[in-house]
Amino acid sequence: MNAAIYARVSTDSQEREGTSLQTQLAACLLKASEHNLTVPDEYQFLEQWTGTELDRPKLAIIRDLIRQQAISAVVCYSTDRLSRDPVHLLLLAEECDKGNAPLLFVTEPLDNTMEGQLLSFVRGWASKLEALKIRERTVRGKRARALSGKLPAGSHARLYGYTYNRELGVREIDEDKAKWVKAAYDWVAGGMSTTAVTLKLRELGAPLPGGSVFWHKRTVQKMLRNPAYCGRTYCNTQTYTAGKPSIAKRRKSHMVLRPREDWIEIPGATPVIVEPSTWESAQHILEQNRRTASRNRKHEYLLAGHLFCGKCGRAYWGFNHIEKRGEKTYRYPSYRCSGRNRIVTPELCRNKTWTVAELDREVWGAIDAFLADPKQWERPRGSPASARELELVRKSLAKADIRRQRIHRAYEIAADERQFHLSLSNLDSEVAALKKRKAESLAEAAREVPYRSLEDAAKTVRKNLNTIDYAGKRLALSALGVRVVVDGDHVDVTYEPVECPPSGWQASNSLKAFVVRVEL
Repeated sequence: MNAAIYARVSTDSQEREGTSLQTQLAACLLKASEHNLTVPDEYQFLEQWTGTELDRPKLAIIRDLIRQQAISAVVCYSTDRLSRDPVHLLLLAEECDKGNAPLLFVTEPLDNTMEGQLLSFVRGWASKLEALKIRERTVRGKRARALSGKLPAGSHARLYGYTYNRELGVREIDEDKAKWVKAAYDWVAGGMSTTAVTLKLRELGAPLPGGSVFWHKRTVQKMLRNPAYCGRTYCNTQTYTAGKPSIAKRRKSHMVLRPREDWIEIPGATPVIVEPSTWESAQHILEQNRRTASRNRKHEYLLAGHLFCGKCGRAYWGFNHIEKRGEKTYRYPSYRCSGRNRIVTPELCRNKTWTVAELDREVWGAIDAFLADPKQWERPRGSPASARELELVRKSLAKADIRRQRIHRAYEIAADERQFHLSLSNLDSEVAALKKRKAESLAEAAREVPYRSLEDAAKTVRKNLNTIDYAGKRLALSALGVRVVVDGDHVDVTYEPVECPPSGWQASNSLKAFVVRVEL
């Protein structure tokens, strides 16, 4: 069985200190050969990441291999390369022990005795303390640099409309781009919306910010809100805080503004492009636009989140279509493909726009027929073994989504395009295989199982469905996993009900809640 190598650095400067990724790899390969271990190229994991975090893309792959017992050992240069947190280090050592993949270190042995674990803990604690000291020195150095009138180096020093003078630590005006910044502020101060400014910058061919394919509305919003353009430069304005868990994004932390009194102003660091009076006028207009935006006028869009375009794959949006006939104005709540909006993409989608009343009626008619038939509610039920297989596949697919986010995050940090595409290709292959396994498991386990309770529920739904309120209908859409795809005049309604264990529909809280709501 093959072994795996893990090498890590936190910064590029470690290249000069003799702890670079390549030197670690060479030492680990020598260590593996001493123990007669084979390490294929695809099991050599190198990454640049802080050692105080356990959630690392390459390390996560190794942990999965350990749990699958796909490797016989893990070779690392030293304990602090594996982790600077002693608790994390002991956790990883325990995982390796359970997976029958012993940890091998080039610089020191990891003994499983109580003394060895204590030694590892102390070393890890010392490494974590060193990392905290490095972070504290970095923050203190940035603060001292700001107080001396210089911008902290890095991405924060770069700003559209300026070039960064690294020697002096200040920004200098880039005339070719600065004129577009001034024009954007003049347009907004004259009453133009952010959307209109974005489209005008595209139309006139303004130079793009670095890394952008075309002008995004969010980029323009940030530019129009930045006080640096009127000469007020601040640092120490943001910090990290604990992230809020959600289904879409599971972030450990996110950026928030510090209290205003903690900001540090750097006088003279950024020359003025926009006069302060123009900047203030623009802020007033932007705030006024925010308060009066049409998105603040709420409508009930039943299919929101369940409606997709069959041509470009984007989601459909709910919006208020306005028509003027003579002196009268008519408003029609409607659904439209987001790809028809020029602010989303320059290449517009031409799929049909539907009124809310028309599309809701057609889709809800299909759902009405679906709910009236108890056979549609039945759940596939098979052997316990097939149920366990299906659950394992589902968990693996969920982990694949997390791994995909980590791959993108690693690319943002390391910018290794070759490794990025290789990792994505490998992940796509795994996901395709998992989806095939899921389809096979469902097909093998599926067989009709009649439930008297389903018949009773269907009768209740059929009796009261027409009187159910908006909230009840939204609950039904979620419980049934409704997905509506629009392709011109053709509307395709599919269902992926909330998946339940073999005990049947009663295990689904969403579906039970829907039936109870209909009964009321």
